[in-house]
Amino acid sequence: MHVHGPHWCTRACLPAHACTTVCDFAAGTNEAEGGGEAGGVGDVTKQLELHTLEDKEREEDGEEGNSSSPPSSISPLSLSSSSSSAVLILLNFKTLEVHGEIQPVISAMRYLIFSSILGIMPKPLSIFLTFQTVLKLMMLSTDGDEGENSAGKKKKKKKKKKGLKGQTDPPSVPICELYPNGDFPKGEECEYPPSKDGRSAAWRITSEEKRALDRANEEMWSDFRQAAEAHRQVRSYVRSWIKTAVWVQPFFFEKLEDCSRRLIKENGLKAGLAFPTGCSINHCAAHYTPNAGDPTVLRYDDVCKIDFGTHINGRIIDCAFTVTFNPKYDRLLEAVRDATNTGIRFAGIDVRLCDVGETIQEVMESYEVEIDGKTYQVKPIRNLNGHSIGQYRIHSGKTVPIVKGGEATRMEEGEAYAIETFGSTGRGAVHDDMECSHYMKNFNVGHVPIRSLLNLEFVILPRAKHLLNVINENFGTLAFCRRWLDRLGESKYLMALKNLCDLGIIDPYPPLCDIKGSYTAQYEHTILLRPTYKEVVSRGDDY
Repeated sequence: MHVHGPHWCTRACLPAHACTTVCDFAAGTNEAEGGGEAGGVGDVTKQLELHTLEDKEREEDGEEGNSSSPPSSISPLSLSSSSSSAVLILLNFKTLEVHGEIQPVISAMRYLIFSSILGIMPKPLSIFLTFQTVLKLMMLSTDGDEGENSAGKKKKKKKKKKGLKGQTDPPSVPICELYPNGDFPKGEECEYPPSKDGRSAAWRITSEEKRALDRANEEMWSDFRQAAEAHRQVRSYVRSWIKTAVWVQPFFFEKLEDCSRRLIKENGLKAGLAFPTGCSINHCAAHYTPNAGDPTVLRYDDVCKIDFGTHINGRIIDCAFTVTFNPKYDRLLEAVRDATNTGIRFAGIDVRLCDVGETIQEVMESYEVEIDGKTYQVKPIRNLNGHSIGQYRIHSGKTVPIVKGGEATRMEEGEAYAIETFGSTGRGAVHDDMECSHYMKNFNVGHVPIRSLLNLEFVILPRAKHLLNVINENFGTLAFCRRWLDRLGESKYLMALKNLCDLGIIDPYPPLCDIKGSYTAQYEHTILLRPTYKEVVSRGDDY
């Protein structure tokens, strides 16, 4: 006895439309014993061929319907019970073949063969199944397996996309090779905010004039986007492995900066790092990167600001985020991230810089954070600002305050800005502290003839001349650090570097710190004020 499910016969592993035939064997065993084989094997074969042709004709005429529906019933014609059952089995097997259900048939055949061995099935029928049906099904099974394998292979071939080259893990493929056609991913495109009188800026999106201006600067936008995509992939990689107790020097910086150099495909002043990687910890808010021998370690209770930049042809991406391991700082990070996004949302063409700062301050000061049982109001660090970005010039003249009372200068079409905010649990102001590591050639100095320095009787002048040549060739007016000079093989350069700083050719940028014991956080994005859209070019899935 066997039980029928809604679709399958559980004993024979057959679809429901084939179960009746199998049942015929069990029910008609005794009857078949005395009935003999009136039709014979030849008649059975003819009936099989006849019904197979009829099945094919029905398929061509569209009469068979959906493949999941049961096949039409088949008349046993004038055959004896055992021969009739054999015909029905073969025909149903043929139908099952058409419906792609050979494997359940094989399972059923195993059941029937065992039944024959045990003497349950009539001898003539068991012989017929053994020498005709089983052989047929074995051939069909072999063909089916080959068909499935070949179909599988074909499917695999179809899945192979002739698209863009994929990135490796860890990232090593340059962005320009991932997008060989130069169509780099855009950042977040935002409509400009309405003016104070309520007029919408949506007209810029459809204006033919503005769209033409946008296209005219496509090469510049493309450089920004390539650098931004490198930044996104590097920071995603960094987030995947940065853990507590990582030695800041040299492991962290070598790993991050080497990855940046690979993805940006460093090429002298045409492509590379825009400034040293900042890893300012706790009360230190900005401009800290370790010099050789610095033993600093990142610990579980630290708040670390990671600020690094990439560039293509001097088009700089300045973007930063904060990493913590202890969830007690989450509210501090949320306050600063919200303030940065508010500044981005409010920024736009013809917007006054002081208005952006006032909005940022209002949002940040609305947050409080509880750390170790003490509640702090999150304060914006008033003497740190966002800034406009020029070609090969990280700070190109305009500052974006993060408190009210700044300049009334307006943002202009075609400009790029770093919108960055800093929040603190301390005083909300920073001062120079610790050993200097960041330096940058003064953009306004231009070319300095070395022979003009000959009038100055400095003993180390030859070293200063050599060092300035190294800086011009490798960094130009982009920021650099002492680690990078070490990497280039320079040594005993500190006096020469000091001499260039004293002459005003090189500007030092020491770490900026709030009071000790306080915690600071930073978030930053680069935005492009395109004629049509405001593009947050460095935006990613992370922040």
